[in-house]
Amino acid sequence: MSEPILSICIATRNRAAFIGQTLDSLIGQMTDEVEVVVVDGASTDGTEQVVHAYERRTPHLRYLRLEQNGGFDRDYDRAVHEARGQFCWLFSDDDLLKPGAICAVLDAIAQGYCLLIVNAEARSADLSELQQERVLPIGEDRTYGPQDQEQLFVDAAKYMSFIGCVVIRRDIWLARERERYYGSAFIHVGVIFQAPLPGETRFIGAPWIVIRYGNASWTARAFEIWMVQWPRLIWSFPHLSDAAKRSITRKEPWRSPVVMLLSRAVDGYSPQIYRDRYAPLLTDERDRWMAWTIAHTPGVLINAAALLAFKLMRPYDKLMQVNFRASRFYYRNYLRSLFGEKRGQRS
Repeated sequence: MSEPILSICIATRNRAAFIGQTLDSLIGQMTDEVEVVVVDGASTDGTEQVVHAYERRTPHLRYLRLEQNGGFDRDYDRAVHEARGQFCWLFSDDDLLKPGAICAVLDAIAQGYCLLIVNAEARSADLSELQQERVLPIGEDRTYGPQDQEQLFVDAAKYMSFIGCVVIRRDIWLARERERYYGSAFIHVGVIFQAPLPGETRFIGAPWIVIRYGNASWTARAFEIWMVQWPRLIWSFPHLSDAAKRSITRKEPWRSPVVMLLSRAVDGYSPQIYRDRYAPLLTDERDRWMAWTIAHTPGVLINAAALLAFKLMRPYDKLMQVNFRASRFYYRNYLRSLFGEKRGQRS
């Protein structure tokens, strides 16, 4: 076939249970202008067998299995390197595209933008329940010029922590610094915001993506990612104002009692994390006392208080409320685990 316009680039590892459904949502709407590139970071489950089955019957799908896992950022960079399209859609390995999504993106590409940000809806991990109609609560399309990068950053950087929303011109990606963002978990954010882009960005307000919310592969590393890596990245862009960066995250969010309480409420902070990760960051005795106290306060109490506070003061923040209910500290989950363990002991 001729060189594709769009390469859908997926980096995956141990997602045999989900990647087939993702590929089904892509392949059914592909044209000759589109290819799919899957880079597998040395999966140890059945991912290789699942993708090979699709590759055999899909001419525009290419699968590359690596000898060792390069990590999230390096493997996405490799996928873009292997791609042949003019644009690369950095798609996730467990989410879905709605019918018509690829056509909508191809139409936007034809208008000459260098970057597209595609909105998404969030559903439960089994896709049965709609959690939020638009993850980024902007319904209309918006255009940002190179001079508007700070406004793009303020409007969309939080949402862009989700890599699946990014469609970028491949030559721009390859021309920019990438290796410095290996290990950050957000290479795409670094590539996009390290300097103004050479052309216009289009935000597509229609939610063409279905996010399988709560199914992230990095959940076990949440403290390190959101308290250290994410703020370090956001505050690394010298041309963006401190006010803009502060609107996305504090420079050291782990210094905030409120942030740490919320982290405890969703089971992202524990006595072990305090001991292994957090205590070494603290030099002030009062900060240590605060951090120790939050880590050792029963999570079920903090979860209940946080959920009530969000219901009353931030009822629009549906996804944060979903996070509270998904935590093992949510009272229903807590009681279920408690009494389930007791029944198991009696039997």
